[in-house]
Amino acid sequence: MRFLIDAELPRSAKALLEKHGHEVMDTRDVGLRKAKDPVIARYAQDHRACLLTGDFGFADVRNYPPEDYAGIAVLELPRDASAACILRLVEDFVQQTELLERLPGRLAIISAGRIRLRPA
Repeated sequence: MRFLIDAELPRSAKALLEKHGHEVMDTRDVGLRKAKDPVIARYAQDHRACLLTGDFGFADVRNYPPEDYAGIAVLELPRDASAACILRLVEDFVQQTELLERLPGRLAIISAGRIRLRPA
C-alpha cells in the first residue's frame, strides 16, 4: 500500500511502514511541510496514497469524502502523545492486513485499542 504521512507524525513512522513493505511518502520530503490541508489531500489523491495523519480535520467527511481517497487514516492522539506512543498506534494499525485491504475509499479513526472504519 502507498501512504502519505502528514507532518505532525514522527519521521520514524516512515521507516516503520516501510519495514512492513509499504511505499511511503512524507509531506516534509515532498515540499508540503507547511501546506494547507486541501493541498495535502489533493497530493494524496493524485498519488493514490492513503493519508496517515494526526489532524482530525481530515476526519470531516464533508470536506474529505473517503470515497475520493485511497484511504484516510486519522490517529486519535492525546495532546502529550510521545513519538513512541504514536509509533505503537501506527504499528498496531499496519499489522491489520485485512483492514488495510478494506481501507481504500474509507476513513479509519485509530485510537489505543480500537480502530473505527467509516463507512462500515
